[in-house]
Amino acid sequence: MSHVHTIGSKADALLNALWDASGTDLLLTVGMAPQLRVHGELIPVTGAGPLTADDTDELLAEVLTADQQAAWNASHEYDFSFTWREHARVRGNAFTQRGYTAIALRMIPRDIPSPETIGLPPVVPHLAMQHQGLILFTGPTGSGKSTTLASLIDMINTKRACHIITVEDPIEYIHDHKRSAVNQREVGTDTGDFANALRSVLREDPDVLLVGEMRDLDSIRFALTVAETGHLVFATLHTNDTAQSLSRMIDVFPADQQAQVRVQLAAALSCVVYQRLIPRADRRGMVAAYEALVATPAVRNLIKEGKTHQLRNSLVTGAQDGMVTFEQTLSKLIQEGVITYEDAVHRSLYPKDIETRPRLRASVTA
Repeated sequence: MSHVHTIGSKADALLNALWDASGTDLLLTVGMAPQLRVHGELIPVTGAGPLTADDTDELLAEVLTADQQAAWNASHEYDFSFTWREHARVRGNAFTQRGYTAIALRMIPRDIPSPETIGLPPVVPHLAMQHQGLILFTGPTGSGKSTTLASLIDMINTKRACHIITVEDPIEYIHDHKRSAVNQREVGTDTGDFANALRSVLREDPDVLLVGEMRDLDSIRFALTVAETGHLVFATLHTNDTAQSLSRMIDVFPADQQAQVRVQLAAALSCVVYQRLIPRADRRGMVAAYEALVATPAVRNLIKEGKTHQLRNSLVTGAQDGMVTFEQTLSKLIQEGVITYEDAVHRSLYPKDIETRPRLRASVTA
């Protein structure tokens, strides 16, 4: 499991400043004061001067164990995580830039929100309670995918008596056993890599599998196989919309295997969810906006026939199946005054589809 250890006083004070500011990230780089990401914007820590090379080396040494320090010394790019006080998990990445150490720390609160709290389209929790299928989550880094996945895993853990296995790099949210048994495997600590973990997963008697990230052909192939053999699989990809994620998965395979993969994907897929975090209009935090593509018979046919470019049409007309486009979610958030039109347009691939006013329905006279 991930490391729990006491960190040094300087790093602890900076994390405390992040916590007090309700921030998400702490960025430590030479020549700048420590930066807090609060509501999506970077702000310097009050009263702190620019960090020196010795400062960043010292701060990294304060948060790493001896073993982790040795791994960092060997690679100069290193992912790690730890539990901070009783408040939160912290996910860290240390890297070298222009010969100096830089560190990015992400604060992950211990409390796991419900699917309703984060505004997930209702079709997603519904499909997550089914006993098999592949549910894909896509969106850029830092778009809240980890929180959404944790929310769904916690919901299953609360409602179903089953065996949940997660393969993560690194572990972020910690799940206690509730009705389900939850085994969380960390890449680099509990397993060599995603592909190895997935290769052995079917021998570990899972009902539900979470794959932190499908990074290569092997991990995509195994995730598909696990979903095909009567298990529920959650997985993530970094793409810019739901349709693009499916073509990206298929394109990873050699040309002569793609037709077979399309058939497999069409059969296994339940749903694709795209999400991004948008700043709130009052600048007091971020809100998630979602797109949900449900694998209806029509959607499965388009995937099978290699016509993923036509999926947008199914998505736009699929409301009765629980589908929602990113632009429909953005329109609703604008109309409710939660986000601004400018912030929405800035993040949309189809800005013309964003509506600032509700559509007028023809009035029915008695």
